[in-house]
Parts: sequence; structure tokens; C-alpha cells
Amino acid sequence: MITIQVGENESFDKAMKRFKRKCLQSGLMRTLRETAHYTKPSEKKKADRLRAIRKQRQIQAEQG
Repeated sequence: MITIQVGENESFDKAMKRFKRKCLQSGLMRTLRETAHYTKPSEKKKADRLRAIRKQRQIQAEQG
């Protein structure tokens, strides 16, 4: 569980921004999205393969 200590003179917006940053760094939101529904291992492998292909194409396009 992610917790933050809010200072006496700290505004709500600043505390919320620190909390959101902490959530992103811990990978909590990504984990929640991934576990929201079940994906078959074959679908996961296929998505990973497609992601790698896109990444390679992008790298090649940047190089020239």
C-alpha cells in the first residue's frame, strides 16, 4: 500500500502530485491494468512479439 506523509503547510495539490508520482514509480497502475482481466499466455506472447516488432521498426526509422 502506498502512503505519503502530508506536511502541516503542504497543499492538497502538492500532496496529490507526490502520491501520483509514487504510484507511477511503483508500477501500481500498470499492474492493476494488467490484472483487470485474464489474458491467455498465447495472447500475451503475441502482444509482446508485436510490441518488439514496432519497437525495432521505430529504431530503424530513427537511424535512417
